[in-house]
Amino acid sequence: MDSRTEQKNGPHAMSSDSKSRKISVIVPIYNEEDNIAPLLDALFRVLRGLARDFEIVAVNDGSTDRSYEKLCAAAAEHPELKVVNFRRNFGQTAAIMGGIDYATGDTLVFIDSDLQNDPEDIPRLLDKLDEGYDVVSGWRKDRKDAPIRRNLVSRLANVVISRVSGVQLRDYGCTLKAYRTDVIRDVRLYGEMHRFIPIYAKWMGARITEIPVLHHPRRFGKSKYGLERILKVLLDLIVIKFLDRYFSKPIYIFGGFGIFSIVVSFLTLCLMLYLKLFENISMILTPLPLLAAMTFLVGVMSILLGLLAEMIVRTYFESQRRGAYHVRNVVNL
Repeated sequence: MDSRTEQKNGPHAMSSDSKSRKISVIVPIYNEEDNIAPLLDALFRVLRGLARDFEIVAVNDGSTDRSYEKLCAAAAEHPELKVVNFRRNFGQTAAIMGGIDYATGDTLVFIDSDLQNDPEDIPRLLDKLDEGYDVVSGWRKDRKDAPIRRNLVSRLANVVISRVSGVQLRDYGCTLKAYRTDVIRDVRLYGEMHRFIPIYAKWMGARITEIPVLHHPRRFGKSKYGLERILKVLLDLIVIKFLDRYFSKPIYIFGGFGIFSIVVSFLTLCLMLYLKLFENISMILTPLPLLAAMTFLVGVMSILLGLLAEMIVRTYFESQRRGAYHVRNVVNL
């Protein structure tokens, strides 16, 4: 069943060369040595049945177990498997960014390495993408995780993110998603921003939909996610909102706050004069002089910060962007 997140203007017509597009499956990996073999077996079985060119880009995010060795052994047998090995653990967002940078496909599919996402859902994502959508997001309708610590918290986060961003998805945290490469190729990800990629794609005018996908209990290893991620996600959401509304014109938010503070300072000064002239209350007997001075200074500083931010934004657009990770070596690339 299709999600209600389909955009109102509807999908465009299916491209005639959709079957010829190369698929890049990006797999971020961190300490998943027991899951690598069954995951790769399932991926190769599904992808070879699609009759399309494909590659699997496995990003080893500084694993401390034998994940890298197992990936290299598999890459020696399967040239379709590309391995990107980070020098240390940079996090899932950087691993996904590395996969995007090294992928060569016209279609990108992200999938977790813990076997909770099912590779059998990949053809369904691609079929939906071939209908004309630019982003197809997985929705773990029957999620097999802790009901309170993971599921409830995730549902609340999805509601907040959808309300703030305006992109209505029921499962931002589901890694299993398919994208047309051209809508996210220029995206740069930092922090915990990987869950917000659909929002970046929407900024590029992408048509987005959501379909239910299977979700399995974790068989091997343990989850790398904790409740501390909630704070990170909330802070990143503030960044997303800022980038959406004010990134190219930061003076609007800094200057707006600055003008508000100056207005508060002026009103405080008026109150001081009223109390002095009509109530015969000395100014020094109230905290109003200090409040007026502080709000005026804060207002002026905010406006100056806004001007400084304007210069930084212009420098950013004209300078070389810095990567969020460093690669030690690659295999089969």
